[in-house]
Amino acid sequence: MSSIQSGNIAKISYLPLSEIKRPIPPVLDYSKIDSMVSTLKGIPAVSATCSNIEDITAGELPPIDVMMVRENGKSYYFAFGGCHRFQAYEKAGNPMVKCKIFPATKKQLKIYLGSSIDQYFQQNEN
Repeated sequence: MSSIQSGNIAKISYLPLSEIKRPIPPVLDYSKIDSMVSTLKGIPAVSATCSNIEDITAGELPPIDVMMVRENGKSYYFAFGGCHRFQAYEKAGNPMVKCKIFPATKKQLKIYLGSSIDQYFQQNEN
């Protein structure tokens, strides 16, 4: 399953969980996260949103869409979806996240973040 943003991106990348900024607090279903953790550990498990065990590949979760903005020679990564997958990676102790990275500009990112955009770039300039 792909999103509109990353449907044409075939390349799968892995990024450190710690490098991806997630500016919007998630609303989480913890049983869904537990099912995903089980899947990451090689034991596919169904959840309320994925009830067909044949659709699940042991040890794998779908990639998360990540926006990459280049600013002053540095890459900044942002994600606005995939909240349950992020939590599953974290809970399973996986430091790397399976992603589809697509380029964006700071101006495009401002659509999502509004005037708070500058704080995400200022804190990393030191």
